Parts: sequence; C-alpha cells; structure tokens
Amino acid sequence: MTTVKYAQRIALELDIDQSQAAAAIDLLDAGNTLPFIARYRKEATRGLDEEQLRRLDESLTRRRALDERREVILGSIEEQGKLTDDLRAQIEAAETQTALEDLYQPYKPKRRTRAMIARERGLEPLAELILAQAHVRESLEQIARPYLSDQVPTVEDAWAGARDIVAEAISDHAAVRGHLREKALRWGLLRSRKIDDAQDDKRVYQLYYEHEAPLPRLKSYQILAINRGETEKILRVHVDVAERDWRGAIETQFRPDRRSPLADQLERALVDSAERLLLPAIERDVRRTLTEEAETHAIQVFASNLRGLLNQPPLAGRTVLGIDPGFRTGCKVAVVDPTGKVLATVTIYPHEPQRRWQDALTALDRLIVAHGVTLITIGNGTASRETEQLVADLTRGRDDLSYLIVNEAGASVYSASPLARAELPELDVSMRGAVSIARRAQDPLAELVKIDPKSIGVGLYQHDVDQKQLAAALDRVVESVVNRVGVDVNTASPALLTYVAGVGAKLAQNIVAHREAHGAFASRTALHDVSGLGAKAFEQSAGFLRVREGKNPLDMTAIHPESYSVAKAVLAQAAFAPDAPLDVRESAISALLKTHPLEALAAQLGAGVPTVQDILEQLVRPGRDPREALPLPILRSDVLSMDDLQEGMRLNGTVRNVVDFGAFIDIGVKQDGLLHRSQIPFGAQLTVGEIVEITILNVDLDRGRIQLGWGGES
Repeated sequence: MTTVKYAQRIALELDIDQSQAAAAIDLLDAGNTLPFIARYRKEATRGLDEEQLRRLDESLTRRRALDERREVILGSIEEQGKLTDDLRAQIEAAETQTALEDLYQPYKPKRRTRAMIARERGLEPLAELILAQAHVRESLEQIARPYLSDQVPTVEDAWAGARDIVAEAISDHAAVRGHLREKALRWGLLRSRKIDDAQDDKRVYQLYYEHEAPLPRLKSYQILAINRGETEKILRVHVDVAERDWRGAIETQFRPDRRSPLADQLERALVDSAERLLLPAIERDVRRTLTEEAETHAIQVFASNLRGLLNQPPLAGRTVLGIDPGFRTGCKVAVVDPTGKVLATVTIYPHEPQRRWQDALTALDRLIVAHGVTLITIGNGTASRETEQLVADLTRGRDDLSYLIVNEAGASVYSASPLARAELPELDVSMRGAVSIARRAQDPLAELVKIDPKSIGVGLYQHDVDQKQLAAALDRVVESVVNRVGVDVNTASPALLTYVAGVGAKLAQNIVAHREAHGAFASRTALHDVSGLGAKAFEQSAGFLRVREGKNPLDMTAIHPESYSVAKAVLAQAAFAPDAPLDVRESAISALLKTHPLEALAAQLGAGVPTVQDILEQLVRPGRDPREALPLPILRSDVLSMDDLQEGMRLNGTVRNVVDFGAFIDIGVKQDGLLHRSQIPFGAQLTVGEIVEITILNVDLDRGRIQLGWGGES
C-alpha cells in the first residue's frame, strides 16, 4: 500500500487531515523520532502532539504488518491454485487481522483431519449434495452405494465421512465465524469454577469459585485474575454461547431444507461442526480478544501511573538523608548532597529484635547536624511506618527538618545492577538502596530511569500481561517524560541519556565516556566529537540535551541549534541578553509582540509560527523544568496513626496507585486509604504523585482498611 493510502485511512481513523498524516509518515520513514517530530517539526505536521503521533505510528505499524500478512496469504492460496478474483477482492478488502484469518481458514495448511480423510476416500460428492440440500428421489442408501469401498464399508460410514466434510466447511466459513464471534462477544457468558482438588490456601480466587458473567460486563482486572487462576490450575473456565446464537449464526449460511431428504444430514453435520470445531475455535478467539483488551487496558493504567510517578517535581537544592527501613538487618542510612554525591552512610537498629531506639536517634541527629540535612526520605517497604515513628521524634518541633515517604519499588533491583556497581562501587548492595531512596526526592526522574520500568510497582497484574508490549509501552512513557523535561548532558547518567531521542544505550555510554575523558561539554556543538554521534543523532538529540553554564546561553534551552539564527534575531529585536532577569525578558518579549504580532514576526524571520512561539517561551524562561508547575510532595514533620482518624476528617493525601476500581491514597498513616471509583467525580483523572484533598468515610481498625471520599472540588 502506498503512503497516500496509508495516510487516507489513518487520517480517518485518528480524525486528522490527510496531509498531516502523510507528513508524519514521511518523517517517521526518514528515521525521525517521535519526540523530535512532536517538538521540532510542528510546521510539517501542523501541530500533531506526541500522543497523536504515537497512535499514528502504531496504526501505521499495524497496517503494514497486516499488509505483509495479506501478501503471504494471497501467495499461499495462489500456490494452491484456488485464488479466484472474488476471493482476492475479499482478502484485499479485509481491514482486520481477524477478518483476514477467517478468509484464509479454509485454505490454511492443517494437520490431518477427519474431513481430509473423507475426501481421500472419495466422499466429497456426497458432501456437496448435503450442502446443496438436493431434492433427490433416491434413498440415502441408493445415493451412497456407489461410494462404498474397503475403506468405506457401510452406507452410514459414507454419510458420516460426508458429514465430516460438511462440518469442516461450516467451521471454515468466514461469514459464519465472523457472525458467531460477534454474537459470542455480545451475548456470551464466561463461567469459572474451582477445580475440585485445587489448592488455594489463601482463597485468592474465592470470588471466581462459582462465577458467571456476561462477556461485555467483565472488567479487565477480572479477566486477568480469572486467567491467572486458570494458569495456576485453580479455576476451570468456559465461554458459553447459547444454542439460539450459534445456530442462528450457522443457519444464515447453511439452513437445512426440510423438503430435502438430506436435511437431517445437514442438521447432524451442523451440530457436529458447532460442538466439535466451531465453538471451541470461537471460544479461543473470544478468550484471546478479551485477554488482549484486558492487557491493553492494564498496560495503559500502568503507563499512566508511571508517567505520574516520573513527573513528580524534584526537591532540588537539598541535602537529603535517605533511609531504607528494615527490622532484623537494621535500617540503612545514606546522606547525599544536593548533587546526589554520597556524604555519609550508617546502619541503625531501632526495631525488633535489637530495639536500639535511642542509639538510632543519636546517630541520625549527628548526621543531620554534621551535613546540614533538611529532608529525610523513608522507603515505603518493610518497617516503613515503624521507621516513620522514629523520624517523627527527630522532626517534631523542628522547622528546618521534614520527612517524606517515597516509593522504593525497584530499589533492590537498582542496587544489584551493573549501573549501581559502577556509580557506587565502594558501597555494598544494601546501602545502595538507601542512596537511591535519598536521590528519588531530589530528582525522581533521574533516579527512576535507572530501574527497569516493569520493576516500579504502579499497576496491577503487570506479570500477567504481554511482557514485550508492557516493556515497549513503559519505555515510551520514560522516553516521553525524559525528552519533555530535557537532560543535562554534563551530569546525566547513562541510564537517563539512553532515553534521549536519537541516543540509545551505546551512544549514551559513549557520551559519558567522552565526558569522563575530556571533561564537561562546553557547548552542544562539542557533542559532534563523541564517537558514533553523527549528524542524524545530533539532529534528533541536540534539542533535548542541555549544557548549563556553557559558552552559548541558548545551549541550556529547548531551542534546537537549527533555530539559533532565528533565536538570535529575536534577541536582537527584543534587545535583551539571554541571561537577563526574568522581569526584563518578559517585558521585552511583551513589547516586541505589541509591535510585531506573532504571525508577522514569524514571516519576517522566515520561520513557522509554532517554532517562533516555542523560541519566545524558551527565551522568557530558559531551561525551565515543566515538572516545577506541579504541586510539591507533602512534607511531614509528625506522624498520624489510624487511631487519630475520625469519620468526616478532611486531609491532603498523595496518590500512590491508580487502578480500575479507584485509587490508593497515602494520608500519612501506616495503611493507604482506598478512594473508590464511585467517590471520584465524573471526568476527574487522578495521577500517581498528585496531591488531593479527601474525606475519611470509614476506618476499620481490625482489618486495617480506610475508606475515603472525595474532598476536593467536583
């Protein structure tokens, strides 16, 4: 298919202009990355954002894969000598993989079937009579007698073989399959039962021991839970399609004619086809469709939560004391300066079995005073809330010191990684986790990119979904956030640089190696000296790499080097230096736009309006971190317990996880509260890390559960 046809179909699918789709396809085919196209090729795509471009890229990939499969199928059928003009037209018109495979089903190479054996025994003419519902005068015995042989000794054997051929023809019929699949998805029931001797000691799957639900009403998390129970051989699962539905689907194409003596043969073949071939195949199709949709939804939830976590604003400029809590092995403590450099480490034992509470307080106080610590971060794992009690004793009544509970998911994965060994070779594995927990407050993005996104626990059923699709989706989120924020090329780790558009893992290592060998980069142009960083890689990456305090002030902005001449022309007209104070820059740009409206200014400069608009924004606030616009994490100086909570109490909390049935909110007690989806106003979209106002609805001390209500504006 040509680019024009792809552009036509994708434009309709995404509700964009065909010219936008065509431009984006050309840019993608030329090797440009999505972040680069979204930010620096707005004129070509007429402003398609990164999400639209991702959907376009996914649609293009899917359509091209479909066309490749289409060509394979056409070639296979043509080799068999069975490709008619009508069949070719149907195959070329198929819009989905399912429709394509349905058309190919009768011609697909199969294992030896009962129908094949019957054909080999010469029974196909009998099958054709059944399918035609012929009005014959002879008896069934008379009709079948010419087909008897050593392999077909009786009349009943002849008709049984003919029915096998008819049953397979019914099962392979594309329209029947499509119609029945549609009915199953619309009216089918999914039933799950506990296998009698299955062991489910914790009754994890109790909800599904005797469960029945219409397929359209199943939630994604239910489908994935049932699938897991089936995989663990605890549940037996079946899709039930009512007889009126499967019979109706078949009889649209194969209806017995009661005037024909062969009506009963077709009826028997029809039932056999449904029970033996068609319904099991449709059940597999339906289960696969449900699973794919559930996995896609779960991956989207995971990706959305990860985006929220990565977008949490950094608490820059602070010396942080990080604690990786533990009981028997103690709490690992690390102090890092505002750049993330490790200043001191120690292990304390405030909890069982040692219970050296006062010694721990003394050790922490000594570190705080010695290094000017202003923030303590506590990992949210084992012994987290017990350690919070310890820290609360330190911070209570001190205005210069506060603490923060941080998500420690993946800290152990990072600690044992080659990257951690390279960054912190002098520390043992357990202490590296404390360093990571401290750094996560200083810059969550820079620290979390060091961890496999799948190891960051902000979703449900992440181990039950397609791991390749999950990894790709999460990598796209990390890439998107990293390039939106920008990266300081002189401080970034290889892990962070890997996600910069046009860089990748090998080039990231080369950039760091060059920096270590030759010192800090003085300008973006110095990137040309990095081994392997050619013209294309520079074009894609340069705008997302920042050089702070370099030779050219524009190098610390998101302005691409290809637009420096335009930026300098704007500076000349506005008459201010790139490092001028904020109020001077804002005033100068405002004055310039009064005398030169944006469209006129762009025309004068020979640049597109979107490019000039982006340049103006960057000149006003060079190097601005978009995460700074989000609310800062809630810093605490004291600790609540569940005993302190009362119904009706209003609190601020931090969203820790968003799932299908609601959101878990950290309100500063040991247990996160559940804000059920019924309590979330219509249209509200919560994200991980977001600060929300909630109301306490119910506190169940015995079960350790807190029910929350919406406390913000609806």
